[in-house]
Amino acid sequence: MLPIERRNRIKALIKEKEHMKIAELSELLDVSEMTIHRDLKPLIDEGVVMKTFGGVTLAKDPPQAQIPDNACVICRRPISERLAYRIILKNNEIEMACCSHCGLMRHQQLDDQVMQALTHDFLKQTTINAVSAWYVMDTSLVVACCQPQVLSFESKEYADKFVKGFGGQVYPFNEAIIALDEKMRGGGCCHH
Repeated sequence: MLPIERRNRIKALIKEKEHMKIAELSELLDVSEMTIHRDLKPLIDEGVVMKTFGGVTLAKDPPQAQIPDNACVICRRPISERLAYRIILKNNEIEMACCSHCGLMRHQQLDDQVMQALTHDFLKQTTINAVSAWYVMDTSLVVACCQPQVLSFESKEYADKFVKGFGGQVYPFNEAIIALDEKMRGGGCCHH
């Protein structure tokens, strides 16, 4: 199969399923994951698909569409201040995510372009440094945002107390990114 044929097949599969893992595409098309990554690059550049942890998802807006100021940079949901995650880039641009789930994903994508990231303490509703925050996943409390759900806390003490009442796991920033990545790869669940 020629690369253009594979890209067209990938495009058709993603339009049908909306989200697919790199490993899944590799297996279906009988090529290496590296080949899939090379085939995806033009589709990502064209705005047809968006990269996610371990896979790609169908871009919801037409290519070159501007993201409204009040929409999440990852999932395009409206942003609520209560859960918002702000990323300040080295070029002084600010990107907004609807929740810590999308914020951590975008933070990982931007990597060294990030100058600072801010989120909100889930209990106190104060603005906190996202890199020094503690994150809770797998809690029984659902706050109706992206899945797997990620809640942020200023202190490990409050995160631990929250987990005692509602269950879940507590992670520091770097471990939260790794845990979210693993959940996204293994869970088959993206957003909503």
